[in-house]
Amino acid sequence: MDLELQDVHVLVTGASGGIGLETARLFLKQGAKVTAHYNTTASTLDPLIAEFGSSRAFAAQANVSAEADVARLFAESNAALGPVQVVVINHGIWPTEDVPVREMSLARWQTTLDTNLTGAFLVAREYLRQLEGAPDALKEKASICFVGSTSGRYGEAGHADYAASKSALAYGFTLSLKNEIVKIAPRGRVNCVSPGWVRTAMAEEALKDPLIVYRALATTPLKKVAMPWDVATQVVVLSSPKLSGHVTGHVLMVEGGMEGRLLNRNTEQGLEAY
Repeated sequence: MDLELQDVHVLVTGASGGIGLETARLFLKQGAKVTAHYNTTASTLDPLIAEFGSSRAFAAQANVSAEADVARLFAESNAALGPVQVVVINHGIWPTEDVPVREMSLARWQTTLDTNLTGAFLVAREYLRQLEGAPDALKEKASICFVGSTSGRYGEAGHADYAASKSALAYGFTLSLKNEIVKIAPRGRVNCVSPGWVRTAMAEEALKDPLIVYRALATTPLKKVAMPWDVATQVVVLSSPKLSGHVTGHVLMVEGGMEGRLLNRNTEQGLEAY
């Protein structure tokens, strides 16, 4: 099926691994042109550029929590592949150490929010600014897709910083922007894909703990941890004007039917809390 993404310029943040890399590859397979953003590691993008060519795939470095870097990211992307029409805001950090709020440092809180939320704001803002001056034909396929998390819906004890950033993206930010983008691009759309646990490098260490896997899947009917492909396909579908042209302000949960987080379990001694 033609998803009407041929030659559409897509910017994917956090494209050097996991969900971002799979998303960039899938867009390219649909005929899109892709700017694959990275912060520190570009080596994983080399095979992508070699496979699809520099005329369709471009790697661009930026610290998305810095205004000047984000402005440069868009300037370089536009110069390389033309105006950005679709943005997938996928970048993010998940501090691995469990730290309850009462013990969390201000530095950790600020670093997570600056990267995950302020970085998303800066990318979205710069995209809307350059979209404003784009030709009407390019505006027809305007779309922002955030990558959120189930933690934004259910919370995550020990990771309130991450959960708060993802909740803000999925709800406050997505639902506000979908009403603003149409003032610039009348057919512009804003959606969010919120996955549960996904087998990525960021989650690899945590998923080695059987208790974490047990608690993650105990309320999940499909009883499996997602792969990056599971998330990337939904990002591409929501970004397609052909398939999702009348879908905006939607938060799509990609979590195997999860109903929440397991906080307690029965033991021989009675109910034991974790």
